[in-house]
Amino acid sequence: MKQTLPSAIEDYEKIPFQEFTRKAYLNYSMYVILDRALPHIGDGLKPVQRRIVYSMSQLGLSSTAKFKKSARTVGDVLGKFHPHGDSACYEAMVLMAQPFSLRYPLVDGQGNWGDPNDPKSFAAMRYTESRLSRYADILLDELDQGTCDWTPNFDGTLTEPTLLPARLPNLLLNGTTGIAVGMATSMLPHNLREVAKALIHLIENEDADIDAICKHIKGPDFPTDAEIITPVSEIQETYRTGTGRIKMRATFQIEEGEIVFCALPFHASTEKIYEQIAAQIEAKKLPMVADIRDESDHEEPTRLVVIPRSNRVDYQSLIDHLFATTDLEKSYSVNMNMIGINGRPQVKNLLTLLTEWLGFRADTIEKKLRFRLEKILNRLHILEGFQIAFLNIDQVIHIIRTSDHPKQALIKSFDLSEIQATSILEIRLRQLAKLEEIKILSEIKELEAQRKILEKRLNSKKAFKAYMIDEIREDAKKYGDKRRSPIKERQEAEAFSATDILDIEPVTIILSQNGWIRSAKGHDIDPEKVKFKTGDDLMSFLRIRSDKPVVFLDNTGRSYMLFSHVLPSARSNGEPLTGHLSLGPDTAIQYMLSQEEEDLFLVGSDNGCGFIIRFSDFLTTYKNGKAVISVKDGFSLLPPEPVLNLETDNIVAVTSLGRLLIFPVSQLPKLKKGQGNKIITIPKKQLNSNDPEKLKLLKILPLNSNLVIHSGKHFLRLSPGNQVDYTGMRGYRGKKLPRGYQVVDRIEVIPIKSADETNL
Repeated sequence: MKQTLPSAIEDYEKIPFQEFTRKAYLNYSMYVILDRALPHIGDGLKPVQRRIVYSMSQLGLSSTAKFKKSARTVGDVLGKFHPHGDSACYEAMVLMAQPFSLRYPLVDGQGNWGDPNDPKSFAAMRYTESRLSRYADILLDELDQGTCDWTPNFDGTLTEPTLLPARLPNLLLNGTTGIAVGMATSMLPHNLREVAKALIHLIENEDADIDAICKHIKGPDFPTDAEIITPVSEIQETYRTGTGRIKMRATFQIEEGEIVFCALPFHASTEKIYEQIAAQIEAKKLPMVADIRDESDHEEPTRLVVIPRSNRVDYQSLIDHLFATTDLEKSYSVNMNMIGINGRPQVKNLLTLLTEWLGFRADTIEKKLRFRLEKILNRLHILEGFQIAFLNIDQVIHIIRTSDHPKQALIKSFDLSEIQATSILEIRLRQLAKLEEIKILSEIKELEAQRKILEKRLNSKKAFKAYMIDEIREDAKKYGDKRRSPIKERQEAEAFSATDILDIEPVTIILSQNGWIRSAKGHDIDPEKVKFKTGDDLMSFLRIRSDKPVVFLDNTGRSYMLFSHVLPSARSNGEPLTGHLSLGPDTAIQYMLSQEEEDLFLVGSDNGCGFIIRFSDFLTTYKNGKAVISVKDGFSLLPPEPVLNLETDNIVAVTSLGRLLIFPVSQLPKLKKGQGNKIITIPKKQLNSNDPEKLKLLKILPLNSNLVIHSGKHFLRLSPGNQVDYTGMRGYRGKKLPRGYQVVDRIEVIPIKSADETNL
C-alpha cells in the first residue's frame, strides 16, 4: 500500500529552499535578539538573569536567608524555566555575584566566585553557596502586587514573570554586554545616587534635555577606583548619541622612588599587566626599569610595583608609556542597544532611556496602587458585612441556628453580598466579643484612610509624581553609595618610540650574501675582515647611528624596515634576515640604505624608468613590507642613489650598449611609489630582443663634478665642459660613448675642488 505524507509535511517540503533558510534564520535571529542576548529596558535583565533571580526568590533565598548550594538554584532554573546548558546558566549566575564584574551585585556568594585576575577561576556549582543580595529587592519587592504580566514556562506547567517590577533602572546601574545577530549591546554601569537624582529631575522637569541630565549623571561608575579620563564633552556626546567610547586609567602613587599602581581599570588583570611589563623589560624596551613586583594580597587586592633603575628617571614619561602599552589604560565601547517597552531593539540615548524607563515605572506603580486599592476595597466590603452582623447579632445567630440555607437567608435578610455572607458564616465564636467589634471599627477607619491616599495618588498627577519621587529617594538612600570611579582630565598617554629608549651610538650594519645580518658598535670596524659562515660572504654594509631606521629593498621593489637595536651583535654570525622580515617566495634583499626622513633618493629599474622618492616613503612597520618600486618581470632594480640638491644635481644614465644621457634631476617626478617616468629611451625592439639593451647604471652628478667612465682597464674623464655633449632632456635616446668605452663597468663622480680644475 502506498504511504502518503501528512499534508502539512508535504506543504513544508514544497517551500523553496531560499525561502525556508530565510525564514529559519530570521526566526533564529529574533530569538537570539529578544530571548537571549539583549536586555530589556524595564528590569535591565536578560532572560537567563531574570529566571535566576526569580527562581532564587521562589526558593526563599532572600538576602536574610541561609545560603544554599548554587547547584540547587541552577537545577531549579534549568528544570522549571530555562532548558539550556548548566555551565552557561551557572556562569551567568557567577557574573551576577562578582563584585568586580557588577556595580551592584544581584547575588550574594559564599565560596570561590573567581577573582579580578581570573574571573573564570570560580569553583564548581556543587561547592559554592548563594542567596540574593539586598540590592535584588528592588527587582522583587513588588512581584506579588499585581505589577507584572505572567507567561507559561517552556512546558506549560508553571508561569514566570515576563518582566520583573524594577524600582530603579537596573540596566543603567549595572550595565551589560551582549552579542545578538546583526547587533550587539554594551552598557556601562552607573552610580545609583546620580541616576536617582537624574530621575527625580526628569520627573519634576519633563522638558529637561541631555545637558540637564548630565549635570547629575557625570559619567559611568565602575566597580573599581581607577580614573575615567574621557573628556566630559565626549562623555556627554556619548550620552547624546547612545554610542561612543570611555577610557579608564589606573591610579598610582610614588613611594620611596617606586611607582605603585593601586587601582586598575574595569576587568583589568594584575597578572596580565605584570606579564605585559615583564615582556617589555625582557625585550629591552624598558631599560629604565629595574624590576616589577606584584604585592597584591587580601589586605591590598591591587598593588603592582614598578621599580625604576634610578631616581633620575622621568617618571611621567615612563608612566605614560605604561599606560599606552599595557592594560593600565583600557577603552570600553558604549552601545546603548536594548529592547524597549514596545518590544523592539533600538539604540537609545540617555534621555530616551530614562524617559522610557520612567514610563515603565509609572505603569508599574499604577498597577501596584490599583492592586492595593482593590484589596482594601475588598476588605472594607467584608468589614461592612461584619458591622451589619454585629448590629444584628441575635437575629444572625437565630438565622444560622434555624435556617437550612443560612447563607441565602443572610443575604436576603440584610441585603449582603455572597462574599459578605460567607465571611460572616466563617466567624469564630470568640470573634463575637465586644472587643472584636472595636477592632473592626478601628480597621475600617485605618483602611478608609489608606483608600483615600491611594485614590488621591491615582487621581492626582501631582500626588502620583510625589509618590514616585519619594520611592526613588528612599531606594537611593537604602541602596546607594558614593561614586567609585573619579572623572579626571588627563593628557593623552604616549608610548616611547624605539629611539627614545636607545643610547644613540655609531653602529655598522653588515649583511651577507646569504641574507644573514648583524650589528657592530662603532664605525671603525672593517666589514671586509668580518668572518662569515662557510660559503657566505659580504653583500653590503651601512655605517649609521643606532637611532636611524634601516631600509631593505628586495628584487621586486618592496621595502622593509628594521632598527639596529633588534639586530644581533657582530660577535656572532648574526641571524637570518627572514627571522625579522616576511619575504615572499623567490624574493631576496638586494639593497640596504639609511638616511634622514626628508632626504631624497633616485630609484629605477633597468627597463629605463625611475623617479625621485623621499626616504620616509620607504619606511613601514609591516613585517611583510610595502610595495614601492614597480619592477616588471624580466627586469631588475638598480641601486638607489641619494639626491644631494634637487635644483642643481644631474642624473647620469648609461645603457648596456654604451649610450650616455645626462639631464637635470628636476625633470624626474617625485612619487611615493610606482614605476616612474622614462629616464632614457630604449627602443622596444631592442628592449625585448634576445640580447636586450637595458639601463645599466644610474648616478647622481652634482654641480661642478667630473664624470669618470670606467671600461675595463681604461677610463674616460668628462669635465663639466665635455659633459655638455651628452646632456639632453629626460627620455632622450642618449649619445653613444666613444669606441672602446661603450662597455661601461662603473662610473665615478669626482667633485671639482678648484677653479683651475674646472677648466681642465
